[in-house]
This record gives sequence, structure tokens and C-alpha cells, in this order.
Amino acid sequence: MRTARITLRPMRWWDIAPVLELEPQLFPEDAWSAGMYWSELAEAHPGGNRHYTVATTEDGTIVGYAGLMAIGTEADVQTIGVDDRYQGRGLGAALLGDLIAEAARRGCAELLLEVRIDNFRAQRLYERFGFAPVGIRRGYYQPANVDALVMRLDRLDAGESAENQLNENETETEEDHG
Repeated sequence: MRTARITLRPMRWWDIAPVLELEPQLFPEDAWSAGMYWSELAEAHPGGNRHYTVATTEDGTIVGYAGLMAIGTEADVQTIGVDDRYQGRGLGAALLGDLIAEAARRGCAELLLEVRIDNFRAQRLYERFGFAPVGIRRGYYQPANVDALVMRLDRLDAGESAENQLNENETETEEDHG
């Protein structure tokens, strides 16, 4: 069986519709709206404080996406999502690696994220990259009222490049809204 080649590229406005098709599948209780993505992408320009990436197959189908907010020396993972059919192939790791590399490029000293307290697969991925738990946000995920584990990465050089992650065909991927 041939493995599809996946490419990471900047997210553009025309990617919002296909991303919105994945949102309710990946985040049935707290999917983002079109307005939220439009707002995020409005700041994803040179000099802006957002960075969004999509992962596409050879035919251009979007199978993953990720977003970062970087202000001053702090950055925050906004979202990471991977199509269920492409999980377990290293795509979540590649997207996370892309966000870490961008935060480092912007001179950030730390990268924070929130992950559902019951999403152990995603937590393992983040730990592999050097993220450590720093707190709990009670009832963060609504309407389910699920707590979020806050994790922080202090050494932004700890992340591997996105290209290396895709080529290594990692087995741990997961998605999470921050």
C-alpha cells in the first residue's frame, strides 16, 4: 500500500471551508466557527501574531491543520487537528514541530498549550517534545465542562523539524484545541 505524501503549507482564507469540514469530526463538542478562523487568519501575516499551517495530500486535500499565537516572548498553541484517517502517521508531530519552529523563529522563550485532561494520547505527544504540565484550568472545555491540562515547553529547540517528523512516520498523533 502506497503512503500519500503530505505537505505542510501556510493556511489561507480558501482553506477555511475544508478545515470547517474536519472541525466537527475532530472536536464535536467545541468546534471552532468560520468567524473564529477568519479572525485568526486576519493576524496570520508578516508582522502579525498568528501562524497557521495546513497539511495537504498530493491532490490538495487538507488532512490536518495547526495554529499558533505568538506575542512577545510567549507563544500559545491555538489548535492542532488531524483527520482520523491520517492519525498515527506522524502528522500531529509534524504540525507541532512546525509550531515549535515558528515560535523559536519569532524569538519566543516559551510555548504553552491546553489539552483535555482525558486526552492521554495528545499528552504523550506533547511530552515527547519536552512539554511539561504546569497547571489545570477547571471546566476549560465547554459545554462538556472538561478540565484542561496546561503544558509548557521552555526549550524551543527541543522540537524536531516538521519535515523530519513527517519523514520518520511517527506513530503518535492527536489533535487538540488550545
